[in-house]
Parts: sequence; C-alpha cells; structure tokens
Amino acid sequence: MKRALALLLVIWGASRLVLLLFVLKVFVFPGADVTTDVSVIYQGWYEVLRHGTFPLDDVTWQYPPAAALAILSPGLLPFLDYPTAFFVLAFLADLAVLVLLLYTGLRPGRTLRGAWVWVLGVPLLGPTVYARYDLMVTAVAVAALLAGARHPRIMGALVGFGAMVKVWPALLLVGAVRRRAWVSAAVTAGAVGGLFAVAMPGAFSFLTFQRDRGTEVESLGALVFHIARHYGWHGQVLLNYGSIEFLGPHVKAVSTAALLLTVLAFGWLLLWRLSAVRFRNHTLADAAFTAVLMFTVTSRVISPQYMVWLVGLAAVCLCFRAGRMTVPAVLVVLASFVTVLEFPAGFAHVVASDWYGVTLLLLRNGLLVAATVTAARALWRSTAADDPVAPFPPQAARAKENSVSS
Repeated sequence: MKRALALLLVIWGASRLVLLLFVLKVFVFPGADVTTDVSVIYQGWYEVLRHGTFPLDDVTWQYPPAAALAILSPGLLPFLDYPTAFFVLAFLADLAVLVLLLYTGLRPGRTLRGAWVWVLGVPLLGPTVYARYDLMVTAVAVAALLAGARHPRIMGALVGFGAMVKVWPALLLVGAVRRRAWVSAAVTAGAVGGLFAVAMPGAFSFLTFQRDRGTEVESLGALVFHIARHYGWHGQVLLNYGSIEFLGPHVKAVSTAALLLTVLAFGWLLLWRLSAVRFRNHTLADAAFTAVLMFTVTSRVISPQYMVWLVGLAAVCLCFRAGRMTVPAVLVVLASFVTVLEFPAGFAHVVASDWYGVTLLLLRNGLLVAATVTAARALWRSTAADDPVAPFPPQAARAKENSVSS
C-alpha cells in the first residue's frame, strides 16, 4: 500500500509540474494557445468585475453570478501577475481534489482507484485543464459528493454554491435521498444569487446572452455538419459566443434536436429516480456521474474542459469498492486522451472538417456515448428491485428511511 501510494504521489507531482510548465510557456504545447482565455478573456472580465459590476455588454459572459469569484480569485495572490496566479490556484484546486480522494480512498471499504483516475485522467487533457476555471468547480463538486453520505446539509450547501458558479453541479442532487440536501442546496443557491443580485448589477444578465447560439464544432450534433461539408453544405464556421460554432442552414434544427435529447435524458433520470428501490453508499456518485454524462453528450456545446467534470465524478465513483462505474470511467479517461488530440493539438483539422479531425471527433464522442449508455445501464441495474447484490441490512435500511422522512 505504501509503495502504491508513493508511486501515485510521484506521478501526480511529475505530471502537474509538466502541466504548469506548459501553461507558463516554458514548454510549448502543440496546437492552439489555450492560455489566452486566462490572459485575455478572464483578465478582461477581472478588470470589469473588480469595479463591482458584471460584463453587461459582453455576450461571452455566460455564467452564473458566483463565477465572478473564480475570475476574481487571482487577486488573492497580488505578488503574481494575473495568469500566473490563476494557474497556481488551478494547481491548488487539483491538489485539493487529490487530498479528498486520498482521504476517502484510504478509509475502510474504500479504494484508491478513484485517486488513480484523477492522477492519470487530468494530465491527459493537456494544459487546457489549468487554463479554465472548471477545475475549481470540479473540486467543489467532488467535495460535495464525498460529503453527501454523512453530511447532507454540507453537500447541499456545496451543490448550491457550485450551481451558482457553473450550473452543472445542480445535477449532483439527482441521487440525493435526504430532503436536507435539497433544502440546503436551494437555500444556499438562493442566498448566493440574491446577494450578487443586490450587490452587483447584471448578476443574471447571462440568461439572455445565448439565444442565438449555433452548434459548437466539437459537439455530437456538429458531426452532422462536419460530414455534410463534404457533400455540399455551405454554412459557416465562426467564433460565436466565445466558441467556434456552425452557423447556417439546418443548424437551428440540429440545436433543437440536441435540446430534445437533453429533455429525454432528464426524463430518463426522472423515470430512474421513481423506479429505483435500492440506494447504496455509491448510488449518489453513480447517479451524479450518469446525469452529467447525459448533460454533456446531449449538449450543443462540448468544450474540452467539460471532460474535467467527468474525470472528477468518475474518480469519486471509483472510490467505492462496490461501485458499478468502472467501465464508463475507463471510457471517459480514454475520451480525455482523444480530446487533447483534437483540442488543442488537432483543432485546425476539426475546424476544417478534414477526415483526421472528423475521425477524432467520431472517436471522442463515440466514447462519451458509450460511457453514457453503460453508466445508465449500470445505474439502473444497481438500484433495481431484482439486482443480485444484497440490499442494505435491515438496520441500515431503517436508518435510511428515518433520514429520508426527516
């Protein structure tokens, strides 16, 4: 155990040092420069936010109000320039997740497989992982899930706060059976949102900024247009709402189809929740992982940093020995490696819709679809009445029922 733990820490330290060297431009990573989001976009927002208002006329600001805290956080390190401070904070968020996974993995009945998923999965995404604030949000989500079983109020508070930073952590409540978690999340989100609405103008202006979005070139629906370009489709590929998107004939129809798929996915989650009869200690994490996979795959935008969410949630799932998410977790890790090949390394090929770029997208998105289907199947089977795994012992079942009723 000690040797395995030492190896894990060495690999984490070495891989994170390499990531820092890339984002600090000591080494140059092939492809697009991913650090400009920090040095140009984030730093520009920082200059606006620190004067007490949101970017009211910037349609690329598409985030809930508490995202301002992530953008302003480099100000905590005034002795560093903005980009360097941001990268250091991203590194510390990465370290925080590792510590949480190690603390959980070393407890009785747990495993270090989750920590290994995090250690190996994150660097496969390349320097993008340290050049977006999604790593900080993922740290909040991981803490929420690991707190969920014993401390539902703390979980709810973290989920509510996380949802006010980047919406998707709200999906962590899908598998929560204790009412206290839902109430705590609602109260926290309401309090944080209300505080920002009073203190800073334009806190919820982002809600109207995405009405005319197209279909982002890396999404599942974009494959329709990548292939159609080879057969005479004459739309455009433009920078739109801060991402490279397809605009033109039939794009609205594909975007609407993606929205309908999202609705169907949430319908499946509702059906699962109404049908589930067995909730074990790993069900909360399994349900969250499945829900975020469904949201990601059906979205009209699949940015590379979304993979950070999935790696983090997969890591939490694999902390539990009895968990059922090993196969989808491995698929997500593989998809992370393909993601770095298409962005930033091969993004020019993706934008050009050449066969190399299309092949990478087919492979990455195919892995995500496979992960989603296998995760949904595993979640359903593990909570079904005819699941062969033994249910909670009677005393644990009674305790669970009492906690739900409270």
